[in-house]
Amino acid sequence: MASRLWASKAASYLKISTFNFNRGFASVVKDLKYAESHEWVKVDGKSATVGITDHAQDHLGDVVYVELPEVGAAVTQGSSFGAVESVKATSDINSPVSGKVVEVNEELTSSPGLVNGSPYENGWIIKVEISDTNEVNSLMDSEQYSKFCEEEDNH
Repeated sequence: MASRLWASKAASYLKISTFNFNRGFASVVKDLKYAESHEWVKVDGKSATVGITDHAQDHLGDVVYVELPEVGAAVTQGSSFGAVESVKATSDINSPVSGKVVEVNEELTSSPGLVNGSPYENGWIIKVEISDTNEVNSLMDSEQYSKFCEEEDNH
């Protein structure tokens, strides 16, 4: 117990997430849209915030590095714009919408574990100026995404 407490304090000091063994099913946020490749998008007019889902980060394990695009880079719906590297694997991050990157989450450079600890808030990855808002209609809502994850996990 003492070593776990020490490890938790050390991880906190180093801004590394610790794995929570008491997790249930991954959380899904109602007001977001989801891609089959496990990215989420929060749309506000022509502005979109993008990250990877709780389900994705849970399957990846502890994230140790996030490859971010440059501000100004063009992203295309369904195409890779970066990668997430974890203790288990490296996985591409695909954009759920097309547009131009207007901001990247610089915090992830020094604290990639934010993707694990706060995938829908502090662990966001990029902000995009959307070029075609109709693309959002092809994404899943929270209910559809929850069912999609359940089916995927059962296969």
